[in-house]
Amino acid sequence: MRTPGDILLLSSYELGHSPQHLAAPLAFFERAGYAPRAIDLSLDALDEDAVRAAALVCIAVQMHTALRLGIAVAKKVRALAPTAKICFFGLYAPLYADALHAEGLADRCLGGEHEEALVAYAEELDSGRTGADGVTLERLLFPTPRRDSLPLVSRYAHLVTSDGNRHAGYVEASRGCLHTCRHCPIPAVYDGRFFIMPIDTVLADIDAQVAAGARHITFGDPDFWNGPRHGMALVRRLAARHPGVSFDVTIKVEHLLRHAGDLAELQALGCAFVVSAFESRSERVLSILDKGHTRADLDRALDLTDRVGLPIRPTFVPFTPWTTLADYADLLDWIGARDLEGRVDPIQLAVRLLVPPGSLLLRIPEGAVFGALDPERLTHVWTHADARMEGLEAQVFSRVEQAGHESATETFAALRDIVASIEGTTAKRFVPVRTAAPRLSEPWFCCAEPSARQLGALAPKV
Repeated sequence: MRTPGDILLLSSYELGHSPQHLAAPLAFFERAGYAPRAIDLSLDALDEDAVRAAALVCIAVQMHTALRLGIAVAKKVRALAPTAKICFFGLYAPLYADALHAEGLADRCLGGEHEEALVAYAEELDSGRTGADGVTLERLLFPTPRRDSLPLVSRYAHLVTSDGNRHAGYVEASRGCLHTCRHCPIPAVYDGRFFIMPIDTVLADIDAQVAAGARHITFGDPDFWNGPRHGMALVRRLAARHPGVSFDVTIKVEHLLRHAGDLAELQALGCAFVVSAFESRSERVLSILDKGHTRADLDRALDLTDRVGLPIRPTFVPFTPWTTLADYADLLDWIGARDLEGRVDPIQLAVRLLVPPGSLLLRIPEGAVFGALDPERLTHVWTHADARMEGLEAQVFSRVEQAGHESATETFAALRDIVASIEGTTAKRFVPVRTAAPRLSEPWFCCAEPSARQLGALAPKV
């Protein structure tokens, strides 16, 4: 199989970023002597001739939306190349292995630190050996990801600031997570483990993307401060190596509080914003999710980062089986009172809790609210005990979808009107003081469920 085109790597969606889950496997395959072809289907059409010529087609499914789209890709591959082997790989592959095998869409499902397992599967097909699905949780020797055959950085998400836009690159300094938040799919695969990437390897990847035009770098780690010394050493070297190149990171609330002394330096080194999973202001919801922070901690984190001029862009899961109407109204009003409307993408107020197979939520008494796995939506089903919340969720999602190019202030005002009409109260009004914080042009998030409209807009070009 060591000829060009025998192996085809496909990615359908990675949040508008240059796909790490094509770039990393490309490097592993090439180091092993293979010459795979890679196509990012979020930007380019599926090459049907390439599918027909492939003996092995590997489909990246690192997040929920990618899995939804990846299944459509696999069906197309099966139709075009019935004898080709299909391997799903990435975080969601082992979680949904049973369902993918049952549908006849997967011959192999690989997760965790999966790159060497992908190469091993190709070698099995070369030799006639047989293997099995699996999750690899051991440190790999990483070559520098290969992006030279992928689309130009200018075609991907960019940083939006008051001073203009910047092309944005993407890297990962670590994978997995030390924490076991129950609603997150990562603990179901990594079980509280994480693996750091060698700093020189990450910097070499950044070098290549900066040379290709990137002036901003997104660090896609689940939590950049799982290894705070590693993370800070990396961004210090980034700032010294590429002055003026900004970056963004994702950091848990508890880590922002624990390592508050590093926040000023993080900002000075060029951090444009921090994404942080606030999730909820309900103490009950935070406890069930095992988030490791309280509602008071949210204000403390904001105060600390505001003090050093480092914007937080919070993410939320506002619709859970345990969220009340009062909880939702409180969250909306708190966002206004904290002057966060320019820092929260309105879609964050429409996110519904997704529960994949293996979720830690299924292991606790509160998980009794979850039903069977929906084979189309790919989540264990649940409904609110309060029917008003189901109606509110539908109205909010519809309103956010229709927001178009209106300001976040207008959208949030409309959401408060929806809540007030259900409560029979008068909506509060807030006047933003701060300018909007820098953001990426792609507003979607990894744990969000795509709507029918978004699935159409993001559908892989097959």
